Amino acid sequence: MHHLKVSYLIQALDLAGQAVLPERLLEAKDSLLDDKANGFLMQGYQALDGVGAAPRLKNLTFDFQLDRCLFVFDDEVHFNRYRLETLRSELYSAFYFPWHGAYLRLCRQQEKQCMQSGMQQRIWYGPPLAAKCFGESEEPGDLAGNGSAGWKLNAYNDLQYDLISRLHGYKLIRLSGYENLMVGGSLKKVDQLLLRPDEKTLGLLANWLLRKTE
Repeated sequence: MHHLKVSYLIQALDLAGQAVLPERLLEAKDSLLDDKANGFLMQGYQALDGVGAAPRLKNLTFDFQLDRCLFVFDDEVHFNRYRLETLRSELYSAFYFPWHGAYLRLCRQQEKQCMQSGMQQRIWYGPPLAAKCFGESEEPGDLAGNGSAGWKLNAYNDLQYDLISRLHGYKLIRLSGYENLMVGGSLKKVDQLLLRPDEKTLGLLANWLLRKTE
C-alpha cells in the first residue's frame, strides 16, 4: 500500500510538470558525523534503552526527490511512544524541521493505529539487529516491559534519516496520511485522498506537496 500511495504522489507532481526523482538513494558516510552529530544519535539510542554501540545506516532510501527536497511518506507504524522519544532529541532544537510539532502530536495520539498494523512479526520483532540493540521483544501487542524491539529500531532509524539528510544539505519533508486537506468545503485526510485519486485530486495533492518545498 505504501508504494501505491507514493506512486500517486509522484504522479501528481509529474502532472504538475515537476521533475521528480523516485527512490532517491543517499549514502551515509561516516565522515559526515562529527562528535555533535554522533551525540544526537546516541541520545536517541539511549532514550530507547539501546545497548552497545549504536548502529549506523550505510544507505538511506527516500521515496522521491524534488530539487533539494527529499520526501518520505510515513505509514501508521511510525507513530508511537518510541518515535516520540527520538523526536525529543536535541537534534530538533539544533535544526528546524517544519513537521516536527505535528509529529510529536501524532506520536501521542495515533499509537492505537500503529498497533493495528505494527503487530506483524516482521515489524514488531524487526530484523535480528533489533533484538541485539534493544533486547528481546515482548509478545506482539505488549508494550509493557521491553515492548517492541522492531518499533524501537524503526524509531532510531527515523532519527538517522532526519540527521543524515540535513548533514547532506537537503530539506527532508516527512508526509503523513493523517494530514487534512480542504476539498470541496470539507476536510479530508491525505490517506483518504490517496485511495483512488482522480486528476482533480492529484492536482490538489501536487499543490500540497509544492507548498511544503517553499
